[in-house]
Amino acid sequence: MDETAGMQDAGSSEETSVERHVPDHGEAMRIAEALLFASAAPLSAAELAGRLPEGADIDQILKDLQGLYALRGVNLVRVAGKWAFRTASDLAFVLARDVVEQRKLSRAAMETLSIIAYHQPVTRAEIEEIRGVATSKGTLDLLLETGWIRLRGRRKVPGRPVTYGTTPAFLDHFGLDAIEDLPGLEELKGAGFIEGRVPSDMSVPVPSDAEALRADEDPLDQDELFQEPLEMHQTVMDETGRE
Repeated sequence: MDETAGMQDAGSSEETSVERHVPDHGEAMRIAEALLFASAAPLSAAELAGRLPEGADIDQILKDLQGLYALRGVNLVRVAGKWAFRTASDLAFVLARDVVEQRKLSRAAMETLSIIAYHQPVTRAEIEEIRGVATSKGTLDLLLETGWIRLRGRRKVPGRPVTYGTTPAFLDHFGLDAIEDLPGLEELKGAGFIEGRVPSDMSVPVPSDAEALRADEDPLDQDELFQEPLEMHQTVMDETGRE
């Protein structure tokens, strides 16, 4: 009897010890909430989990915070694979007067950005072939300056032209969790971006912004990695002799 009682007491003691180390869900939610509000940039689930009590269920915490803020003036949303608080989309008009008016992108810049987003990695010559017109140096400079596109590598063809791709800042600005969330052909037609009869062979490519270079890309030279994007772009223009 004494041994049985001792084993029961030991088991009870172990259970109590385990229970004592189970983090308080409500407190973990408060910590995650504070971290998200204080951060100037979106945070990944892993980054949040590293700051929470050991054993905290980060997936459930994020789900509960999303539900908590679903009907409030700010919502918890996932952008570029990370989490951040954003103004509720139906209240954007209220803040419009407080936002510094920014210069709108030209049609050429929007077309170029769209081509890069859908066809990346893509070179300047390939952009021009798709658009059917020349792409000015200023257009690519502007997109590099916004931080929405980046220099990826160099195509393995004569002249080794630079390839372009989008950045996490592009996803963040347009409220996308992943590049695959870009609208497809049917969505573009429904939104009115494509009008009239669509050719039977027309298709919208499935975009990919994977960090790894593709088989037809070489990495940028070591000295190019330390140049500012605009300076690097100027170097590319000088090499090609194109304006």
